[in-house]
Amino acid sequence: MATRPEHANTLHALFGGTFDPIHYGHLRPVEALAREVGLSQVTLLPNHVPPHRPQPEATPQQRLKMVELAIIDNPLFAVDDRELHRTTPSYTIETLETIRQQRGTALPLAFIIGQDSLLTLHKWHRWQALLEVCHLLVLARPGYHDRMDTPELQQWLEQHRVSDARLLSQQPQGYIYLADTPLLEISATEIRQRRHQGISCDDLLPRAVQRYIELQGLYR
Repeated sequence: MATRPEHANTLHALFGGTFDPIHYGHLRPVEALAREVGLSQVTLLPNHVPPHRPQPEATPQQRLKMVELAIIDNPLFAVDDRELHRTTPSYTIETLETIRQQRGTALPLAFIIGQDSLLTLHKWHRWQALLEVCHLLVLARPGYHDRMDTPELQQWLEQHRVSDARLLSQQPQGYIYLADTPLLEISATEIRQRRHQGISCDDLLPRAVQRYIELQGLYR
């Protein structure tokens, strides 16, 4: 799916995930984030082989199709399937460096993560290089505290944290923004468990995605 032309002062955001399946817990907080910081487009990056998670139940092709169905009528979202073509683990920093090379050094670029990921970011591959490539936009997550595990990590967070979203468009990378997004207790694990148990998921994900899951016989 094509992305829109980008202007030098327009903040563009990327949001990675396994999306096994994609659901409202992914979409609605990102929509709220877009309103909060002024995003005109968010590119979804489905992972192929997530290094820190169990392997997906759905195939890469099925997960990509579910993402496409979920965003088909929503102009905020685009999808980039580059990670699905990899045969090695998807390391976020490598993907972001490639995207940065393609889009130039001046474009304000952000990567969206959950609060849970922020707290474990120091376990990511080359995590300290992330802010050399992009900003980090952090979605609130239910049940997670708001301080890092060590004083050193907390100092790193405070050093880069900004509360004025306008700053994100004035610099290509380097800031962390903690967003005031809704707390939705929806997980792909819960959806898969419901499917295994034959329980309805109508309130958890777009109807088009649910129809595709039923047609494909996923998560039985």
